Amino acid sequence: MTDYEDLYKQMLNVEKELKDKINSQQKLFKSLSKDLEKGDLKSWTRDLTSMRAYLKEQETLMEEMQTQVDEFGIREYMENGDFVEQLLTHCNRLEVDVKGDFPTYEMFPFRVRIDTENLDLYLDRKRVQCLRPMAFVQDVKASRDKLLKATFDPKGFVKELAAAYDLMLLKQNQGKTATTAVGDIYLKSLYTLLTPMRRFRKDYDLQSFAFDLARLYAADLRTCEDGRQFQFGPSRNINKAIRILDQDGREQYLATICFLGGQ
Repeated sequence: MTDYEDLYKQMLNVEKELKDKINSQQKLFKSLSKDLEKGDLKSWTRDLTSMRAYLKEQETLMEEMQTQVDEFGIREYMENGDFVEQLLTHCNRLEVDVKGDFPTYEMFPFRVRIDTENLDLYLDRKRVQCLRPMAFVQDVKASRDKLLKATFDPKGFVKELAAAYDLMLLKQNQGKTATTAVGDIYLKSLYTLLTPMRRFRKDYDLQSFAFDLARLYAADLRTCEDGRQFQFGPSRNINKAIRILDQDGREQYLATICFLGGQ
């Protein structure tokens, strides 16, 4: 199996050597300027000769680096499954939840898409030019941890859910003689009410909604400001449910919500 980490280690050695050559050349350039300023053309000629030698050595090293990358075969690496296998391995090692099948995966709360044709990765809608699996998974984990540390107001979120819930009940009761004050309503339906326009859904997509649901699920809160209690419910149709991770990292599928009691 082709492993990007093997290529990376090889390249680091050549990079160090190239960096040393560049540093030496920079020192020679400073000497070259001083030689000319002092009128020491003998030293100037010697230093210029040394700089030319370093340039040739740098060119050789860069050709070696290009050869290593060409031999690695980045397109084959993406298309034959090695990249995906290493990506999933690093997810497991770094405890990044992953679910899905090639070319689309969910790394909660993000969606990842692999574009083998253009050799690109997409994290949600953002194109990420990173074909080193370990680095990509590390970035996903860092982004997830940053979101977890962000301020979250569970009471405010529940208040918005309750308002959308009440509006959905009004729509469902419209034109009916027998109306209901409570009932299970799909969370995805409430998400549609909360984001009525496409541009809203772009800024707050379903994955972001799922992440807020996960934080609410983990919060010690089950009552609204108006005194109503709320509870989540499942569904036999998995497509109507929203997948989240609870505080212990276990997956849960939330489909509906119901607000009960109150004044």
